[in-house]
Amino acid sequence: MQTASLPYVDVHTTVIAADADAVWRGLGETLDRSFAGAGMVRYTQLIGAADTTRSGPRPCAEGSTYPGFRVTTAEPGRELILQGRHRFSTYALIFRIEPAGPGQTLLSAESRASFPGLAGGVYRALVIGTHGHVLGMRRMMTSIRRRSE
Repeated sequence: MQTASLPYVDVHTTVIAADADAVWRGLGETLDRSFAGAGMVRYTQLIGAADTTRSGPRPCAEGSTYPGFRVTTAEPGRELILQGRHRFSTYALIFRIEPAGPGQTLLSAESRASFPGLAGGVYRALVIGTHGHVLGMRRMMTSIRRRSE
């Protein structure tokens, strides 16, 4: 799957009072915690996700998985790309870490996804249209910032 070919959904950014290494650690800890529950595993099984369990080395590396995602790029302190697919969507979540001034780092999380067919359109309406995705991303970015600082 080519990440760049997926339609753009949105991007969320936050400035974190920490260096890139601390942000990378905070990102990894947050992802591990966010996707650790049995509920997430069950949900990914229900929707037919390609990856339904957590596997691979931690901190994450290419090939590591979270329920619903596979790590396709892991450049510590710089970029993490998670990709996934299930019955209703093919998607990517791209985290970028950049300097933002002395003692500060900019973290961005870009979402891209396609939702083919009628079922995909209904799923998009449920996830994107209800703002559930936005709320989840805001919560995740706040958690990353808190763990990093």
